Amino acid sequence: MSAGFLPYGRHWIDEDDIAAVAECLRGDWLTTGPAVDAFEAAFAEAVGARHAVVVANGTVALHLAALAADVGEGDVGMAPTMSFLASANGMRYTGADIVFADADPLTGLITPDTFRAALARAGGKVKMAVVVHLNGHPVDMPQIARIAEESGIVLVEDACHALGTLYPDRNGEMTKVGACRHSAMTVFSLHPVKTVTMGEGGVVTTNDSRLHERLRLLRSHGMVRKAEGFVNRDMAFSADGEANPWYYEMQELGFNFRAPDFACVLAHSQLKKLPMFAERRRQLKDIYDRHFGAIGDLVKPVATGAGVEPVLHLYPLLIDFEAFGKERGRVMADLRAMGIGTQVHYIPIHRQPYYAGLAGVADLPGADAYYSKVLSIPYYPLMTDDDAHRVANAVKSVLGLNG
Repeated sequence: MSAGFLPYGRHWIDEDDIAAVAECLRGDWLTTGPAVDAFEAAFAEAVGARHAVVVANGTVALHLAALAADVGEGDVGMAPTMSFLASANGMRYTGADIVFADADPLTGLITPDTFRAALARAGGKVKMAVVVHLNGHPVDMPQIARIAEESGIVLVEDACHALGTLYPDRNGEMTKVGACRHSAMTVFSLHPVKTVTMGEGGVVTTNDSRLHERLRLLRSHGMVRKAEGFVNRDMAFSADGEANPWYYEMQELGFNFRAPDFACVLAHSQLKKLPMFAERRRQLKDIYDRHFGAIGDLVKPVATGAGVEPVLHLYPLLIDFEAFGKERGRVMADLRAMGIGTQVHYIPIHRQPYYAGLAGVADLPGADAYYSKVLSIPYYPLMTDDDAHRVANAVKSVLGLNG
């Protein structure tokens, strides 16, 4: 791909992925079939969780997690401001008010201190908190989980960037993101630029059997199909006491958040490549780290926490555009002219007009500082080593660092 345009992210689809989907399309099931259960079982095993529930996309997964946690009108949800909109919207869809947590200016992550500060601003009345493993770097889950437990908060990990990432537990044991060792649920996205894709798709993992049942129920209109759960017994059962074979009940409002079989087949095929995808992302990270790790404070990669083994979704640089006398938009345009695509991840959510209109603009200086410098450069397994060197040299050239 060296001669062409390099976007900031791109999927990798092989012939075996295509063949698996084609076989599904020729089969008997396009949706709500056996491929859904098979993928859920494989995903749960891959991340070390007891249960996995696949849904239509990552935003839906966040919404479903909030529904399963019984978040609604009058409740308060906590979200990181340095994230994609969905991290807050999933709780807001239920009617909850949102309090935003600030970010570390060097990593973009929620920290125990910013978590406590957001909790204080909410008057201690947070029902559910979403923490985001931004770019694939994990937050301090053991410490944040302790705070959440002390405060009776349902803790949900937004791991849409972090499939494959490991972090050290309190005792030093390596923990897979998604294993829910320190949270009630973990949410993943399987969008095309993510490490594993199903086109559009999302997954919620949990170790809680009750949450698992609610996630599955609310994913499909809230329909109860098990005879032992029926309420209207006169309608549900025939004269001989057998459940009527057509019967179902909706006892609460659910949604159609389902994912089709052929998408799950694609995701299952992709999941088998996770070790290869993870290794290639680490190799590219090493190349970029060598280019940018010793330049100094004007340009530096986002640092990895001690003992962490990340599988990065994005490779962001923190660039002091003001010190270089260059506007970020101009740098992006110059790189694009050289065939290098870049992106900004993200605009702080608390500054979005919708949320600012609800509660005003909070003073979250860490997130503002991170946002002012961040720029994501091309980073995906299909890139060659030469592609990575080309990107790094182009960035340094545009910033005047090559001479």
